[in-house]
Amino acid sequence: MQGLNLCGIFGASEMMGFSAAAPKSLAHCFSLRNSEHKPVQFQSFKYPPRRIISCKLESIGFEERMSPNEVKKEIGKCYELIHRLGRGVVYLGSARMGPGHPHYTQAFELGKEIATLLDCTSWSGAGSGLMDAVTKGALQAGKAVGGFKIDKEAGEWTATNFHSYLPSETYLTCRFFSARKHGLVDAAVRSSSLDKTAVIGLPGGIGTLDEIFELMALIQLDRIGSVLPVPFLLMNYDSFYSKLLDFLHECENWGTLSKGEAASIWKVCNNNSEALSYLSEFYSDKSVDNCRKATPSDCETAL
Repeated sequence: MQGLNLCGIFGASEMMGFSAAAPKSLAHCFSLRNSEHKPVQFQSFKYPPRRIISCKLESIGFEERMSPNEVKKEIGKCYELIHRLGRGVVYLGSARMGPGHPHYTQAFELGKEIATLLDCTSWSGAGSGLMDAVTKGALQAGKAVGGFKIDKEAGEWTATNFHSYLPSETYLTCRFFSARKHGLVDAAVRSSSLDKTAVIGLPGGIGTLDEIFELMALIQLDRIGSVLPVPFLLMNYDSFYSKLLDFLHECENWGTLSKGEAASIWKVCNNNSEALSYLSEFYSDKSVDNCRKATPSDCETAL
């Protein structure tokens, strides 16, 4: 896949961020070129008029960082954004694997196929790399996307706090990682059988592992806040996570994990086909909607 081509609705001065006159729909505003150098057109997803959510982007002072009220206000904005766009699939993944990486192409296709399958909002960190891939995939499917951006990513400060092509009312640039994590967790919560959500752990580094293990712990301790079980998929592209899985197996041998405990929390998928089959089966099985995870064995197959 080659780079992103922005089309007529953006002027050259708008290429690095949204101007005040940024459009509220993506009406064929960009396209990708595949390996055959043929343009791939994105379907448009028109968002209804919404109030733009934003937060201060300047550096966080010590007193402000220590204020629980500032964090609370930002968490509230995260919840408001989720309420407007709807819960759905949350993607966690590397910001460093760009369009030239094979996992980028796989993540793009996965984002497109899952958005079509579940017909829900796709959520991510709204950054570069694999987050960008799943965002573009969902947009090509004509589905809604949302994101929780952060000022610093992949060990570097981002060039701009504004997303290069998403409408500004569809993402929030967070100052606090804690608020961002609250948003990513809540976006996957299922409050009724009509909610089709999931957590997808794509290949990534320290930040991705931090988020994956936090979600894993919340599910393990039944503290994710979801009335119904949430499918959690770990994408083991090219055996990326195999050594991590070996380590968790060693934890079982040492007694820090119960036998089969990690396996009961997530579904390890080696490719997109396995992920799509699992989600299709999960949401076609009416029994999972009656599961409240009273004990680990009750929901072991569902999770």
